[in-house]
Amino acid sequence: MGTLVLLTACEREQRRFQELPAAARPAARDVQLSELQPGPVAAPATPPAPATRAASEDNAYDVSQGKRLYVWFNCAGCHAAGGGGGMGPPLLDAKWRYGSEPENIYATIVEGRPNGMPSFRGKIPDAQVWQLVAYVRSMSGLLKKDVAPGRGDTLNTRPSESSKARETPRPEEVEQPR
Repeated sequence: MGTLVLLTACEREQRRFQELPAAARPAARDVQLSELQPGPVAAPATPPAPATRAASEDNAYDVSQGKRLYVWFNCAGCHAAGGGGGMGPPLLDAKWRYGSEPENIYATIVEGRPNGMPSFRGKIPDAQVWQLVAYVRSMSGLLKKDVAPGRGDTLNTRPSESSKARETPRPEEVEQPR
């Protein structure tokens, strides 16, 4: 009886080893921050596929890939090892300027944000954007503990993502100019 329970409780994650290249997918027009745009009016934006988001957040392989991409795309250049200190905000705390939901983080990466965050639309394939989103959320302890990325010796300025206590996201208080 105990063996049966043990075998049914163990769920193995599925890994996607091959994603379609960006050129094989339709142009990414997933998130639009305002109705203003250059050129002719485009077709209405389609929301990002929730299956892709859910797959990345529940998959340790995708979170680990997001960690690798965080280094490769030099996110640490602005966000340091997640603690801020550069021109980008910290990613380790519970303060979220533009929202902590995956769709908010996806929009930030794809569309960019005023005063510093560049747009990566068309530069990073959708699957990799969702992997980055999953990793950024893991830095704040917003993912389940069993999907934390593997240990990274290059980003060891803080405890591992799986040991971070879960915090409730809250909007960041922005100082008003005097």
